[in-house]
Amino acid sequence: MKLLRALDRWLTKGETALLVLFLGAMLVLAFAQVVLRNAFNSGLLWGDTVVRHMVLWVGFLGAAVATSGDGHIGIDALTKFISPRVKAGVRVLTNLFAVVVCWYLAQGSYGFLTSEAEAGSTFVLDVPVWVGALVVPVGYLLIAFHFLVRVLESFLVASGRQAPPATDVRVH
Repeated sequence: MKLLRALDRWLTKGETALLVLFLGAMLVLAFAQVVLRNAFNSGLLWGDTVVRHMVLWVGFLGAAVATSGDGHIGIDALTKFISPRVKAGVRVLTNLFAVVVCWYLAQGSYGFLTSEAEAGSTFVLDVPVWVGALVVPVGYLLIAFHFLVRVLESFLVASGRQAPPATDVRVH
């Protein structure tokens, strides 16, 4: 379990770094587009397309980071009235369901990615469209991995092999 937690933390750091990089690049590109259009009556032909693809990357990386921090959407109205071990059991089931859903979404998006690769279209500087869409299956797999780590952590708590966290307060 220590290895999985270390991998989870390492992935989260990498995802966060990419997230910051893409957000910064999006801001710079969007600002450049505004200045070029208003001040020089021109713009970067590829700027809007790149920003659209970066939004996709930021969305999936942000979802992966949120999952790693247990910050995804949760309905906890009933969990306030159950014991920590039962709550951990419920988390095992809900996170396991999320793993399965993400797995199927990754499979479906991989099919989309292969069809994009077969089409051979490009979007900027002859970069294939599938490169920009690569984040979809990879993002779902990253999210599934983070959920899987949460499943294992919750299972250890539910089975009594690990103490529940000292505080169970999450910001939604």
